[in-house]
Amino acid sequence: MLSKGQKINERYEIIKTIGEGGMANVYLANDTILDRKVAIKVLRGDLSNDEKFIRRFKREALSVSNLSHPNIVEVYDVGEEEGNYYIVMEYIDGKTLKQLLQKRGALTLTEVIDIMSQLTDGLAHAHEAYIIHRDIKPQNIMIEDNGLVKITDFGIAMALNSTQLTQTNSVMGSVHYLPPEQANGKGSTIKSDIYSLGILMYELLTGSVPFKGDTAVEIALKHMKEKIPSVRKQNPTIPQSIENIILKATAKNPKNRYDNVREMYNDLATAMDRTNEKRLVYEYPENDLEETKVIAPVSKETKKSTVDKPLESNDDSIENKNKEKNKLPIILATVLLAVLILLAVIFLLITNSDVKEVKVPDVVGLKLEDAIKKVEKAGLKYTTKSEESKDVEEGLVIRTEPKSGSTKTKGSTITIVESSGKEYIILEDYTGQNYYEVKGKLEEKGIKVEMKTKEVDGATSYKDKEDLIIDQEPKITDDGKSKLYKGDSVILYIPEVDVYPDMVEEKWTLAKVQEFVKEYKLTLDTSYEERDDIEEGIVIYQGREPGDPIYAGYTLKITLSKKKEEKQEDAPLDPIMPDVDSDN
Repeated sequence: MLSKGQKINERYEIIKTIGEGGMANVYLANDTILDRKVAIKVLRGDLSNDEKFIRRFKREALSVSNLSHPNIVEVYDVGEEEGNYYIVMEYIDGKTLKQLLQKRGALTLTEVIDIMSQLTDGLAHAHEAYIIHRDIKPQNIMIEDNGLVKITDFGIAMALNSTQLTQTNSVMGSVHYLPPEQANGKGSTIKSDIYSLGILMYELLTGSVPFKGDTAVEIALKHMKEKIPSVRKQNPTIPQSIENIILKATAKNPKNRYDNVREMYNDLATAMDRTNEKRLVYEYPENDLEETKVIAPVSKETKKSTVDKPLESNDDSIENKNKEKNKLPIILATVLLAVLILLAVIFLLITNSDVKEVKVPDVVGLKLEDAIKKVEKAGLKYTTKSEESKDVEEGLVIRTEPKSGSTKTKGSTITIVESSGKEYIILEDYTGQNYYEVKGKLEEKGIKVEMKTKEVDGATSYKDKEDLIIDQEPKITDDGKSKLYKGDSVILYIPEVDVYPDMVEEKWTLAKVQEFVKEYKLTLDTSYEERDDIEEGIVIYQGREPGDPIYAGYTLKITLSKKKEEKQEDAPLDPIMPDVDSDN
């Protein structure tokens, strides 16, 4: 981890950590040469000696550095210093689509069309440069306050024209957005990104992903086998033209998808003019994802026998005998089938006369061995399976399939579902710790972390401690045994410290600055500079950067404009005249 104030390449000064990922940590930094904020992605220290990760990290930089588009995060610089591999990127002051979805749920139709139009435009540009993203998901898409969308993290992007595909070309994207062909072990194409875009569009409209499951394998199988749910059934106000875009983008057979992202972009542009179109019908079969079976090669002898003509015979009697011989097996088989059917009918009639129906017993909450005894006593057979549950203790029964009270034929089989418990961690008191360090640890365990700011007294005491946790929700219980399960949420509060405004941009006057200094108990150091291009008495320089925290007792230097003084020429001296006596 890099620390605040540390410099990379004698140019990029670290301000703070703003994110941690599987491959790299992301820092907010100041470019001291161009005087602008940048985001720096630095390969994690434990991976810097792994050649495979370094190659992937460099590939990200090379892939994105060639892209220039308003909807793709711009890369400024790439390098390595003392074993730290880094990429310097455009800093986006906004939130991810994932954060927006968590806050808002489903978005409006107008918002979705706007966001998807920007995404398809940016991704089309990447595809035209032979770059596949391979990990389209809400976490990798930023949105600014003005609505501008930026695609980020081409961390597993791959050049379409690459000739050195290795195991790094394996399935790596988030499973909720995973194309069926990748789940089936095949390579990525531009149509793989199109599938992920369709799943993302579904989530933006409904607030949730279409396929869910307890394991990644279960979700991947659903991508391969199950039809995508209808968005119009969940929200009938969505036009059929919009649902058709999702259907075409998320077709399981790539042949049924858009040929390129630009086609999807064009469909989005005209979707609201085609609201009465019929539901999309796929041109090609959707079950065309099974592995191809290898057919054994045909031997030369077999091939020859199939093309040679049979020998002709003039003996009619021999031909008739052959026909009779061919009919005999058919007759015998027909008789045998009829006998078997008759026996089956008789058996069913006999057994059905003594069929008994029993009810599935209620075994919920019992230990597995006790549940088995109760099920067998009821005259039923059983199978078992395990399932995670944070509500039912490990080793106890969650439910039966079918549920208790259902009627089953005596001797039939039911499933007993046993709880395997659920992985959890004990909630701790995180106050006084660094926000980003705690966030990384919790998210590694599947806990959702939200950051909020909170007003504090004595902001001066929080200098260089802007990332300090000062409160949390939930708080630890008296017994100290509160559990956090995967998917639970924690809110961590950091101090809300006032920051300096941009006095130059806002053209502050001396009077306004004096009020500000008095309010925050600062010391004012004022100087003046002659300027003809700005009115007199306006701030043209401030010593504290806009956005810097305000601490009482500090000195604020400002420079005010003043008019240039006009130089006056010396007036000619009057000649000295001698005194003249009035009497003379």
